[in-house]
Amino acid sequence: MLIDSHCHLDFPDFAEERDAIIARARQAGVGLMLTISTRLDQFDRVLAVAETYPDVYCTVGIHPHEADDHVDVAAAKLIELAQHPKVVGIGETGLDYFYEHSDRAAQKTCFLAHIQAARETGLPVVIHTRDADEDTATILDAEMAKGKFKGLLHCFSSGQPLAELAVKHDMMVSFSGILTFNKARGVQESAQALPLQNLLVETDAPYLAPVPMRGKRNEPSFVAHTAAFLAKLKNVSTADITTTTTANFLRLFDKVPAEAVSDRRAA
Repeated sequence: MLIDSHCHLDFPDFAEERDAIIARARQAGVGLMLTISTRLDQFDRVLAVAETYPDVYCTVGIHPHEADDHVDVAAAKLIELAQHPKVVGIGETGLDYFYEHSDRAAQKTCFLAHIQAARETGLPVVIHTRDADEDTATILDAEMAKGKFKGLLHCFSSGQPLAELAVKHDMMVSFSGILTFNKARGVQESAQALPLQNLLVETDAPYLAPVPMRGKRNEPSFVAHTAAFLAKLKNVSTADITTTTTANFLRLFDKVPAEAVSDRRAA
């Protein structure tokens, strides 16, 4: 059973055929999907998707692009919304200095609120970082020193030092379709170097469809291509990658009930 650890099923791209997309994921062996929150004023629709499908769970959080609209967000609000049984993570949050759609100070403030919520709830924080390795590393080191929390670097495209820091802090590193791109040699080298027990796979759908689906709208069923590519990089079988990344996901997102997993495996 594969798990798509990061997708955006609430996005308008999927509105017309969400049932068919979920069905295709199941047919491809994707047993669980995690749909990710990017704005608090759109969290209701994220949660609605998770409540509709037994094999979909969600997070609550604010993407760094949206930080300017959430400068006053408090960890308490995230903690409150995270009480719902279908909410199993905090985020996505982090720093994006590539687009800088939000002020850097606002991004950092928002990131810290999410870390506090993750620490207090025991849920993992889902981290987006782009062109911000140094500041991300500084924040993670400082916050881990204050009190451990669980987390992952999603859609990894950073340098090897940040990947190694994630391992140092017992965090996960998730690879998207970027891993399969011909020019993504640095990302591939990071995946080769990381321990199997720290790896996850994702789509980040509707973005970043993997080879051989590149150029199409991404969807959770395509995570199988990324998993197969990762298996070749690690010189293990696709079955081994499937088993390992699923176990890693369930260890990290341990709020997902055991019966949900056994039900999907049986299906």
